[in-house]
Amino acid sequence: MLKSYKSIFCIFNFLLIIGLLSVSSIFNSCKNKSNPSFQLTGDTIADGKKLVQIHCTGCHELTSVNALIRDVWVYHTLPSMAHYLSISTYGIDYYKPDTVTKGISLAEWQTIVAYYKKLAPLTLTPAKRPDTLRHDWAGFTLKKPQLLSNDFSFTTMIGVNTMNHQIYTSDEQTHQLTAWTSDLKGKINTNLPSSAVQVNFTGEPADLNSGTFTCIGELKPMDFPNGRVVKINLRDQHKQPELIASELYRPVQTLQVDFNKDGLQDELILCQGDKKGNVILMQQNQDHSFSQHIIAEKPGAAQAVSGDFNKDGWPDFMVLYGTGDEGLWLYTNNHQGGFTAKPLIKFPPVYGSSSFQLEDMDHDGLPDLIYTNGYNYHDSRILKPYHGLYIFKNLGDWNFKQTWFYPINGCTKAIATDFDGDGDLDMATSAFFANFKDNPAEGFIYFEQDKPLHFMPHAVPVSKYGRWMCMAVADYNSDGKPDILLGNFAQGLKIQEVESFWDKQLPFIVLQNNFKK
Repeated sequence: MLKSYKSIFCIFNFLLIIGLLSVSSIFNSCKNKSNPSFQLTGDTIADGKKLVQIHCTGCHELTSVNALIRDVWVYHTLPSMAHYLSISTYGIDYYKPDTVTKGISLAEWQTIVAYYKKLAPLTLTPAKRPDTLRHDWAGFTLKKPQLLSNDFSFTTMIGVNTMNHQIYTSDEQTHQLTAWTSDLKGKINTNLPSSAVQVNFTGEPADLNSGTFTCIGELKPMDFPNGRVVKINLRDQHKQPELIASELYRPVQTLQVDFNKDGLQDELILCQGDKKGNVILMQQNQDHSFSQHIIAEKPGAAQAVSGDFNKDGWPDFMVLYGTGDEGLWLYTNNHQGGFTAKPLIKFPPVYGSSSFQLEDMDHDGLPDLIYTNGYNYHDSRILKPYHGLYIFKNLGDWNFKQTWFYPINGCTKAIATDFDGDGDLDMATSAFFANFKDNPAEGFIYFEQDKPLHFMPHAVPVSKYGRWMCMAVADYNSDGKPDILLGNFAQGLKIQEVESFWDKQLPFIVLQNNFKK
């Protein structure tokens, strides 16, 4: 069983803070598909539906025509998809050179376009919330750090080393790593190769003052291999960082696990990339060097967790992909240095899967899936009623069935633990792409489980203090209760024309847990 919360838990969900209808990666594996024999009947709806099923499900789940509005299909999504089926574009017009014989015919493609124009909705109806948001502090108290400058804050990572109770943040603009004491006074610790989006503190006495940082390289989706994973001595600023891996395509997370059971920690790195992402295993050798192995050539990895999922005594891992062929994959350890991949649950490529956690929510002895989707910075930057927080019940053998959903626009992260100390699991969510125009409170919501699998949503009033890109849960003040830390990325990456009303200088806030134990 996984722990109810991690002391360090911050994933950048472009990280998811990754992947809403990134069409280039959706169709990357479909470039050379031949055109199956198909006879057009002249019925736009029947022909279009059949053609979409033939050509648009080979590399990802079928996307419902009503998943996006008509203008997005016509002006963004379809022009982006066309060339993967050997159709050329000029604006929103299409043509096929006489010399090109592979792919789909122009008549078939025009039928698909007509199908979407005919059936796609003009607007998307917002999803109905099962419970009304309560606007209160829900047992938490706001704590703000001391400002080190008046510059805008671009916090991409926040983590807590529970061994020495230091908080660490990373900033996209400065690439500086800042250490904060438990009374929230900060000091620049060192410069990073690029902004960090995740950190691991090992907990071993010899490494008490070191951390392994995943430095993303490029924040926005692109295939430029300048990401790195480095181990840094946090006490000795003059000691050179130890390079674990370099030339990575936008790494977003590193897991430290002894996969081959040789007594040495290996490093599993998720490289989200754009079209060239992958999952890499850096296997530690006896001389403490690392050998690199590609586990999966697949972009869009958003988050991973490890565990002995088939109960054979060997560590496995799961990866959530949030771009293109979205879904949750299980990688089972084959005891010989490799892994066998199996998809557990798949989602349409418009979902923007952003985070997951495995917890036994219904106390039946099986870990259930807590899942969020809401990454919203690719071709379809509109609010989507299927974004939010989900619970999928584990039916056994890692088969899942959806049992609960709460709509949250642009949901980025969920962390479940027993915040109020009553013996069941509550949940905290952040949403970087929230509906800041009409409902900015959904940027952070605390879900209190007040009866079995019923959650009372609290809109804790913190939207004016920042726009939350990253979130961590840890006992930062050593009182035995889990606190919540939210990192503020104050400017840019908009999906709505809304003037920022939140604090632009504050790097993060702490929601101190005041529930009585």
